[in-house]
Amino acid sequence: MPRVLVVDDEPDIRELIDLTLCRMGLHAVCVGSVSEAKAVLDAEPFALCLTDMRLPDGEGLAIVEYIAAHHARTPVAVITAYGSAGNAVAALKAGAFDYLAKPVGLDQLRTLVKSALKLPEVGAAPAVAAQSLLGDSACMQQVRELIGKLARSQAPIYISGESGSGKERAARLIHAQSPRQAAPFVPVNCGAIPETLVESEFFGYRKGAFTGADAEREGFFQAADGGTLFLDEVADLPLAMQVKLLRAIQEKRVRKVGSVTEEAVDVRIICATHKNLRHAVEEGLFRQDLYYRLNVIELRMPPLRERREDIVPLAEALLARMGGNMGLTLSPEAADALLAYAFPGNVRELENVLERAVALSSGQRIEVADLRLEPDAVEAVLPGRGAENLDDYLNRLERQAILEALEKTGGNRTAAARLLGVTFRSLRYRLERLGIE
Repeated sequence: MPRVLVVDDEPDIRELIDLTLCRMGLHAVCVGSVSEAKAVLDAEPFALCLTDMRLPDGEGLAIVEYIAAHHARTPVAVITAYGSAGNAVAALKAGAFDYLAKPVGLDQLRTLVKSALKLPEVGAAPAVAAQSLLGDSACMQQVRELIGKLARSQAPIYISGESGSGKERAARLIHAQSPRQAAPFVPVNCGAIPETLVESEFFGYRKGAFTGADAEREGFFQAADGGTLFLDEVADLPLAMQVKLLRAIQEKRVRKVGSVTEEAVDVRIICATHKNLRHAVEEGLFRQDLYYRLNVIELRMPPLRERREDIVPLAEALLARMGGNMGLTLSPEAADALLAYAFPGNVRELENVLERAVALSSGQRIEVADLRLEPDAVEAVLPGRGAENLDDYLNRLERQAILEALEKTGGNRTAAARLLGVTFRSLRYRLERLGIE
């Protein structure tokens, strides 16, 4: 019988959760303080920990951090006071699997527990990972490693990166490795929905809610119930809708257009945009409170120019997929031309270039002429440079040097800073600026 640790100083809540877990075939161990929780955690393994945020001898956040440091296999969820979104975000950033708001809804509790018990083992990576995000560069290995960690959480994720860098592919991989993998993955292009229809598309509507509403319809949230809702180009959402989206995320409830009641939804939010959300907040185009609610954890997808060592292997893999059994290959000159190209459209542009080359090629070998690259965008292949501007070139060299130092020191930042000849504070600033986790 799986064991669940319940940490709460209110006997009524402990009893309620204990009874609910018992009916689910689980054994609850109930304690009322941080010190008791740590002692019990060290004594025996648990399949899940549920902790209140306010305890007599400290904060539930201390338990989240303790479990992350000493019992990483145990998922932990926090119980927060109504409206305490800040506490929930802090817990998710510290490594909490999910959160519940008081008063605790039993349906939400059961859903959370079932999801937590379906979590894959730490470090488990399905075969789909190798096929979804190709590339052996240091930055792509780092991306895949972070995705494996994010798949074990229910925290909202913000995926940043340029157009064509693989943001939706990364979101799908997070979903595929998560306990929600059997439920729907619903992608939504926020910029493609007319402003007058945004609310009804997201939350659904009742029959007769407006002219043309001839039947009741589910929205994106209902369609993704139990699964993942991927909001692409989230920066394009109108401000009025941003307020309603914030409430839906915080309360985990939505109200259909024309309805007077709310319904609970169990949805994980992953959002992405090629725009700089922080700049959008500063310009008043995106709500700051929604930004902090969506950007609990950021995953940065590197542009193709920062991982040039992946270009040829990516091209060969794409050609193998496009050509079937034709045995298509790149000539050495074509490979050099791809390495020298700037790829402003990233992996999506590489795929388009190769599709065109396959159509134009007269044999099994792709030549430079088949690629039809823009002449102005291809330069002589310089050592490690290609067609980058100076800032991109210097950033890529700096990133490469830092990643190599971290690899040599086993991830020890202090030792890496010493190896690079910079202060620890300087290295930390550079890591943040370059988006290195």
